[in-house]
This record gives sequence, C-alpha cells and structure tokens, in this order.
Amino acid sequence: MAKKTPKKQNKQPGIEAEMDPRPEYIKSTYKASGKLAGKVALVTGGDSGIGRAVSVHYAREGADIAIVYLDEDIDAQETQEIIQSYGQKCLLIKGDVKKSSFCKKAVIQTVKELGNLNILVNNAAMQIPEKDAKDVDEKQMEETFRTNIFAYFYFVDEALKHLQEGDSIINTTSVTAYRSSPHLIDYSSTKGAITSFTRSLATNLVEKKIRVNAVAPGPVWTPLIVSTFDEEKIKKFGSETAMGRAGQPSELGPAYVFLASDDASFITGQVIHVNGGEVVNG
Repeated sequence: MAKKTPKKQNKQPGIEAEMDPRPEYIKSTYKASGKLAGKVALVTGGDSGIGRAVSVHYAREGADIAIVYLDEDIDAQETQEIIQSYGQKCLLIKGDVKKSSFCKKAVIQTVKELGNLNILVNNAAMQIPEKDAKDVDEKQMEETFRTNIFAYFYFVDEALKHLQEGDSIINTTSVTAYRSSPHLIDYSSTKGAITSFTRSLATNLVEKKIRVNAVAPGPVWTPLIVSTFDEEKIKKFGSETAMGRAGQPSELGPAYVFLASDDASFITGQVIHVNGGEVVNG
C-alpha cells in the first residue's frame, strides 16, 4: 500500500472505484488452469474487495458468476466487464441481503439465467466500529447480524434446492472470530457465528457430499476499511500483522478457488486463515 494516507469514505459499503490506492483484485502472475470450468458461482458482495477478487479468480478458472451487491453500481459494472473480458458470463443482482425474500430471488434468478448453481460464496458484510460497548444499540446489532449471518442462512436455504454432489459452499469469516476485537464487538460476534455455522453445516451436508468451508481474512485492503474506520486507523491499517502490512484481495482469491475446486475434495468444515502471519487456534 502506498505511503500517502488514503481518503476516508463516509458511506458503507464503500466504493472501490474511488479508493486511492486501488486494491489489487488479481495478480498479473496468476496462472489459471480451468479448475472451475463449466461451474456457476454466486458471490455475495462480489462487486468489490474480497468478493471482486473471488469473482474474478473464479471467472479466470472458467466459471460463470452471479454477483449480489447492495448499491455500488460503478463497482459492480466494472467487475462485470472484467469477468466478461475473460469470456465468462456475469449476472448482476442488486438488492439487500438482510431481506430473506431478496436472497431467495437472487438464487432463483441465478439458476434461471445461468442454468445452474455449483458454488455459493457467502461474503457480504458490514461493520460499525464502536469504542464503547454501550454504543452498540439494538438497531445496529440487528442490522449487523442480519447482514453478516442471517443472510448466510437465507442463501443456503434456497441454494440447497439446487446444489448437488461435488458442489460447495464457502463462507467468509474473519480473524476477529478467533481473537479480541474490542471496537468491533457485534461484527466479531457474527464472524464467530459464521465459523460455527460453517462447521455445523458441513457435518449436516456431508452425506449429500456438498462441502462447506470458510476463509478467515486478516486485515485486507477493501472499501469496507475506508468506509468504516477513521483516518488514523486507515493510515496504520494492517501494520499490526507479522508481515507489517494489510493483505490485498488478490491474496485471498486463490484460497476460495482451492476450496471450490476438486483439489479440496477431502476438505469440509475447515477454515483457511489468510491473515499475514497471525497464529490462531481453530
């Protein structure tokens, strides 16, 4: 990341197109090998940040992509153009994942327009830092839980009508599920729930041979960072990692490719930690 202080944005979930420096969504050295050829993936929050990286990597590996996003049209359209430049289809589905009816319709639309659903990536999230626990009011708590974990249930409920043997579900949890995050109490609580959700759902679906895993990012340079933290936090973001820097979304994408591919055929109920060197248990 550049030494200059990036500009803070004042509205979640943030706009990647307005970030300076821009996040890297895929490395120029990435070599695809058709690991997901012929697959269809639905990625929530797939327009930007980690979700964009996942969507682009999946497209490079031969998958068609449905991207669910809130209202960041400029980012969604840019991601769509990138995916289409690889010769893959990209369906944009705009709406609020807090609403179960929207989540259901998004899955139905994906199957109708792309013909199938093989990979569900639950990734969309929100966070509101609060220094005092008393400031986490009921409204904020409900919005955070509905976005970060209720939506995962909603998407899975509908997706299971279409997923078959060999298909997979991948959830985005966080390093905050494994260690203290004093200014993100409600957010980290949802991430802990996602980890448990992943493990329990994996064993629930194992007889159907549908694999369920998760990725736990550490600090990663995404629009969520510049739209939620203050300028001082943004300036130092990621410096606490063992590597002394924040990760790039491009460094997360390959983990999601691995978990979605046949390379991970004997892996379910697990979490891959991509966090710059923080050792965690679980």
